[in-house]
Amino acid sequence: MAYTQAQKKAHILELQKYLNAISYDHPEIPCVIPTGVYDQKTQDAVRAFQKFCHLTETGETNQATWDKIVSVYREDLDMPPQPLEAFPVKKNTVLRPGAHCFTISVIQAILFALSQKYSNLPTVRLTGSYDADTVRAVQLFQKMCALPVTGDVDCATWNMLAQAGCDLR
Repeated sequence: MAYTQAQKKAHILELQKYLNAISYDHPEIPCVIPTGVYDQKTQDAVRAFQKFCHLTETGETNQATWDKIVSVYREDLDMPPQPLEAFPVKKNTVLRPGAHCFTISVIQAILFALSQKYSNLPTVRLTGSYDADTVRAVQLFQKMCALPVTGDVDCATWNMLAQAGCDLR
């Protein structure tokens, strides 16, 4: 039986989900957004994982790499839950264009949810990168909330986003 494109995509998605989960407990592994495409970001995450686990660093997922990814993923599942700090604790922290982290993904998810309810907000893709579309959406959100329109996410903008996200329920 032939290996179909759908099967290949499903396997890549599974790999990316495991790497994504592993990256939360092991920040040396880059966060991968599951897309089903074995792209450069996936190769970089696999290579970083291989380095972390003292495997041959190829960026390709051979059987030894796959087995170790599954093993580390399962070990991490057995760990007690860790508190999630979505926004940096320091009040003077500001997230700016070019940043790439989990917090940006949370901001984009909130902005996306708001855009589904309010047609005057642009739709933002969940990339984890503070890109130009995210800047425009943050600026419009700041303007609508009478916040200083900087395009950056400081504590005040974060708090307003979090409140708006809670109001969607």
